Amino acid sequence: MSLKGKMETEIEIKAPADKFYNFFKGQTYHVTKATPTNVQDVEVHEGDWESHGSVKLWKYTVGKQETYKERVELDEANKTVSLVGLEGDIFKYFKSWTTVFKAIPKADGSGSVANVTIEYEKLHDAIADPKAYMEFLTSVVKDVDDHIMNPEA
Repeated sequence: MSLKGKMETEIEIKAPADKFYNFFKGQTYHVTKATPTNVQDVEVHEGDWESHGSVKLWKYTVGKQETYKERVELDEANKTVSLVGLEGDIFKYFKSWTTVFKAIPKADGSGSVANVTIEYEKLHDAIADPKAYMEFLTSVVKDVDDHIMNPEA
């Protein structure tokens, strides 16, 4: 059994791909307003809110409150933001962890598709696949979409 894995999901969203990408690229300081039950805090530890290579610390809830320190990697051409894990609670179970958000415009112009990928390596084969984390990320994406489309709500 391989310890490396990948989970992917696609979520139809109303927000244009550019707006969704720009939210995760440089506006994550709004994430606590967009999805307060999921994410309680995001702080910049190195760099700034919108630069490739910046480091942020997230406090979020997946069953219980956890932390995740990540380095952001940006791919402007493909509207992709990768959050490469550096440390945090997730590393009690996983050797490596990267969350990838990609925004893909729909052909008919009616919103986008958010592709969410978790790339990981388990510490050992008794660790379950991270289904709860994918459910968490799906909830975050839906809340962020609502926030983008209704920022005053």
